Amino acid sequence: MSEESEIVRIAAKGDGVTADGRHVRYAAPGDTLLPDGSLSPGPHHAVPPCRHFGTCGGCQLQHCDEASIARYVTERVAFAAQSQGVAIGEMLAPHLSPPRSRRRCALHALSAGGKPVIGFREAGSHRVVDMRECHILRPELFALVPALRALLARRKGRFAVDIELALTDQGVDCALANLPVEGLEETEALLTFAQENRLARLTLDQGYGPEPVWEPEPATVSLSGIPVGFPSGSFLQATVDGEAALAGAAREWLAGAGVVADLFAGLGTFSFPLAETGKVLAVEAARDAHLACKGVAGRSGRPVHAMHRDLFRNPLQPDELNRFDAVLLDPPRAGAREQVSRLAESTVARIVYVSCNPSSWARDAARLVEGGYRLERVRPVGQFVWSTHVELASLFLR
Repeated sequence: MSEESEIVRIAAKGDGVTADGRHVRYAAPGDTLLPDGSLSPGPHHAVPPCRHFGTCGGCQLQHCDEASIARYVTERVAFAAQSQGVAIGEMLAPHLSPPRSRRRCALHALSAGGKPVIGFREAGSHRVVDMRECHILRPELFALVPALRALLARRKGRFAVDIELALTDQGVDCALANLPVEGLEETEALLTFAQENRLARLTLDQGYGPEPVWEPEPATVSLSGIPVGFPSGSFLQATVDGEAALAGAAREWLAGAGVVADLFAGLGTFSFPLAETGKVLAVEAARDAHLACKGVAGRSGRPVHAMHRDLFRNPLQPDELNRFDAVLLDPPRAGAREQVSRLAESTVARIVYVSCNPSSWARDAARLVEGGYRLERVRPVGQFVWSTHVELASLFLR
């Protein structure tokens, strides 16, 4: 390398990129790549707050300030649309969740040298970082890590436990998988752990599916102020503020729509807010989530009708879709190729597409545009603080 190069943007996986296309780890926009390969920090370079950054796979962007992360989140969406030839009418300012706001996570626990190691995996590795601090998790979740470490420290032999934590209305929902429990002593230790830490629920999966062993009262999550039963392992937006940003965009863009179809509705994250002003059909394939939504729909007083249907194998057809004033869809990361193709053939006036994967969203957006829709506006959302994971809400008009 013979001359200095400025870092001009952040690549999809978090590396800094120079104007001539070189990728540099832990480089922020405005940094200077020196001839000897070292970095001279620029105005957007931040000091990572966590001691585990660089090893833990939970964060990729702690070396970047908020302004450069906001730009990254926006560019991820813009570049994805551009790659598919889709024009964005209006790109709205991104919403970024603050530190210590994530209310769900998947951790791992291993026995190492006779002691438990608990945390996220290292980037690109099966090794687990022994988490001693975390700047992304809600304090209620991180507070459980030392307690889990103490619980597992009493066990003999080797183990590899998967841990899912979610913050519900009643407290932390803790699900443990691959943890053998044998005999009265181990069972009592688990119940004591749940009671002392005031868990909302403790669930065990020993190879036969999740079974709750502690749940003083039914665990719920509130959606638009309505407590909805929370089946263990169900999908939940990562942060409360991120959910509010996505739901707020949907509510604003679909204002005045009398009848809305909410596809891939889950527990009703968008169904219940949208039902404040109109009727909603909530369509979901996962039976537990469907039943939870259906169970509370009648008691909520809001006009939500829950339908159990696999939209991948049996998407709503154009003649079914044409009965609705608007459609909202929030599919998994793979997108919704078949359902989007049917939407492209419909006469639905407004579509709000919420996505957790700009790449699959852009592919589906191109199909909608091909079918006669225009992409009116997009709101990028960075719920996973310091992560390369990007979400968005988008509005399509016919």
